[in-house]
Amino acid sequence: MLDICLLGTGGMMPLPYRWLTSMMARCEGVNLLIDCGEGTQIAIKEKGWSPKPIDVICFTHYHADHISGLPGLLLTMGNCEKTTPLLVIGPKGLERVVNAMRVIAPELPFEIQFRELRESEEVIDFAPYKIEAYKVNHRVTCYGYRISIERKGKFDAERAKALDIPLKYWNKLQHGEIIIDGDKTYTPDMVMGEARRGIKVNYCTDTRPEPVIAEYAKDCDLFICEGMYGEDEKEENAKGYKHMTMTEAANLGKEANPKRMWLTHYSPSMNKPDEYIEGLKKIFPAIRTARDGWSIELGYEEE
Repeated sequence: MLDICLLGTGGMMPLPYRWLTSMMARCEGVNLLIDCGEGTQIAIKEKGWSPKPIDVICFTHYHADHISGLPGLLLTMGNCEKTTPLLVIGPKGLERVVNAMRVIAPELPFEIQFRELRESEEVIDFAPYKIEAYKVNHRVTCYGYRISIERKGKFDAERAKALDIPLKYWNKLQHGEIIIDGDKTYTPDMVMGEARRGIKVNYCTDTRPEPVIAEYAKDCDLFICEGMYGEDEKEENAKGYKHMTMTEAANLGKEANPKRMWLTHYSPSMNKPDEYIEGLKKIFPAIRTARDGWSIELGYEEE
């Protein structure tokens, strides 16, 4: 199971009813955060989750509405007695930016590890997550993220019996171990079926529409995408500031065809994102205008 919560849906500045951009994922006791806008730790508290077990923070870019909540969150994590390392992922300049913000959070009871992104596309494995970062088109270097929970194939007991593989090795083979027993070698591929469909969530904000976004969102269980402007006549604004309109986002959804699509990162001038939803559904029926605190529990497909 993968739990997803969209903690904040605002862009540029927090509002009394809308925190700034952030998303949290929980799976197998490992918690991951994407972006940390102002108000993120309050939103975590409102959700009833805890900041202590956050293990990974991915930053799309370093504009304030995506990172300004970090110093406070780090202090809160320390006050919650977190001692395990925190992995931080982000574009070039990551360590410099984070350490500059840590001037007001200098002493922490846990280590911060840095993974700076330099390529157009990168993959980071942090069990149980496969984190795929891909560069998008904003005014500064910015990345989208797809997080996946991969799923192994089924163990084939009949094949194991036919190959005379001792029962005591079955569990180890299921967990990917290679077994050497005298002159015999047993490998997982001898008894494991093809990998099954796992769970995929794509998160992308602060960008113009780009083909790479649809590629990473294709057939995802959930696609979270910015919808900065509701009015189509603001497309020129979107182009100038390297954002996108809700209509442009909906067209990406139509192309990628995820199971679900949530819009986020609304302009402060947009009071009621829901007023645009009927027109958007005509483009892509699975689209929704998300609000702070929206969450979902994603599971594997039944077979």
